[in-house]
Amino acid sequence: MKSMTKENPILFAGPVPAGFPSPASDYIEGKLDLNEHLVKHPAATFFVRASGDSMTGAGIFHGDILIVDRALKASDSNVVIASINGEFTVKRLRISDGGISLVPENKHHKPIEIKDESDLRIWGVVTYVIHNTVT
Repeated sequence: MKSMTKENPILFAGPVPAGFPSPASDYIEGKLDLNEHLVKHPAATFFVRASGDSMTGAGIFHGDILIVDRALKASDSNVVIASINGEFTVKRLRISDGGISLVPENKHHKPIEIKDESDLRIWGVVTYVIHNTVT
């Protein structure tokens, strides 16, 4: 078995079944560059580490890495990185006739209603979440 290096990881040609192993799927397709698959706008993409538990219902957990694209226009129901009066947060954007709110995905947290005097800036749309599910 080859050891992993700091170079791009190896991509296997076939999927890996979660059941019994398949002896025919040991063919290597090539090197895998996650930027090719996860970053659509390199100059406008950044990574941020999530903290807290307000977005667990959206699959975002403390310590996860969020891939955020600033080139995308935020719309209703997008998960966004927002700055409210200079404080950053990750929440689900809700836009309605009643106004704008930033909604957590955890019932123990309350939505943030955006008032006219609030300084809201949407920094980007969360496109992917990377987290460690292996314990």
